[in-house]
Amino acid sequence: MIHGRRFLLAGAILLGMQHAAVMAQENDERSLEETLSLLSGDAAAQYVAPISSSFGSNLNSGWFHRAPGAKKLGFNFEAGLVVMGSFFPDDADHFDVQGQFRFSANEANLLLDYMEDSNGTDIDLVPGLRAGLVSAITAQTNDVGISGATVIGAAADSITIAYEGGTYSYSGLQYAVPAQSVKLPVGGFGDLAEVSLLPLMAPQLTLGTVWGTQFTLRYLPAVELDADLGEFKYSGFGVQHNPAVWTKLDLPVDLALSFFTQKMEVGTLFECKSTAVGLNASKTLGWRFLNLTPYAGYMWEDASMKVNYDFIVEVPDPANPEQTTQETLPISLDLASENSSRLTAGLNVRVGIINWNVDYSMAKYSAISTGITLAF
Repeated sequence: MIHGRRFLLAGAILLGMQHAAVMAQENDERSLEETLSLLSGDAAAQYVAPISSSFGSNLNSGWFHRAPGAKKLGFNFEAGLVVMGSFFPDDADHFDVQGQFRFSANEANLLLDYMEDSNGTDIDLVPGLRAGLVSAITAQTNDVGISGATVIGAAADSITIAYEGGTYSYSGLQYAVPAQSVKLPVGGFGDLAEVSLLPLMAPQLTLGTVWGTQFTLRYLPAVELDADLGEFKYSGFGVQHNPAVWTKLDLPVDLALSFFTQKMEVGTLFECKSTAVGLNASKTLGWRFLNLTPYAGYMWEDASMKVNYDFIVEVPDPANPEQTTQETLPISLDLASENSSRLTAGLNVRVGIINWNVDYSMAKYSAISTGITLAF
C-alpha cells in the first residue's frame, strides 16, 4: 500500500519537480546517481528497468478522451492537466540475471577474507600477497550472477554478486579464490522502495478541428534541478484524424487514427522517448455543454529510456598498491519499455466549460489516467 507521502515523493523524485528529484535526500542517503555509481552496466540495467517501462507507460497515457468529429472546420480548444499512474507488475521488484561485474578493492578484500576462512591460509603472512591479489582481481571483469532488488524493491533486499571463483598468479605461484557471494550496499531506493504505482503529470492543450483533425501539445518550460544534474525538460505532441470526413458515411461513433510522441529529460541522468499509434473511438451523449462521452482505443506503443552515469571502482593505486584510487567508467544504457500495445477504455464528463475524464489502459505495465481541462 502506498502512503500519501511516499506516493508524492516517488513522483517528485522522477519528475524532477523539487530538489528531491536529484535525490539529495535527508539523513545523508545516497542519491540515485550515487547509487548507480556502485553498479556495473548489467546490474544497473536490471535495477532501473521498472522505471523505464513505467515511464513509457505513463508517457503514452492520457492523450485522448474523445475522437474529433468528422467536420471540415470546427472550433474545439481545451487546456488543462493530465495525471497518469503506471502500475508495477508483481515481479518487477526483484531480478536475477547472469552478467559481468568488476569488483572494487574493498569487495576483492572480502573475497580474500573468505579464501582465508575456507582453507586456513593466512595470506597476510606473505608480504605483498594480499595487495597483489587485490590488484589482480580488480583488474578484470568477471562473469557473475547478479540478483536483488530493483529500484522499487525492498530496501533490505540487497543486490548480491555471486562470484564463481578464480585463480590468480603472484610471484610465480597460483592462488585459488573460492566461489562466494558479495552483497552490495544497494537495495530498493529511498521512497520508491516497495511502491506499486509511479505517478506522472503533464499540462496538455488540444486544438481542432480542421478536416477532421485535432492537435494536442504537452510542454513544460525547462527548469534546473541541480547545478550538477542539469535541467528537467518535457515536451510532446499528438495528432488525431477522423477519416470519415472524407466520406459521406454517417457512423454511429466518431473514429480517429492517432499518433503521439514525446520526450522527457531528467538532467544528464535520464532521457525518455515514447511513441504511440492506433485507433480510438468515442460517442458523445447529451449537449455541447452538458454531456457524457465513453471512449476507447487500441494503441501500439514504443518507449525507451537512456541512462547515463559513471560506474566508480575503487582500485589499488599503481604507484602504491597499498593505497587505493578511483577509476571512473562512463556507462550509457538504452532500455526498452516492456509495453508494446494497450487497450484503453474511459469516460469523459463535461459540465459547462469543465471536462473531467478518467480511463484505464490494460498492458504489461497497466496505467490509469485522469484529466481536468477547460473546454471552449
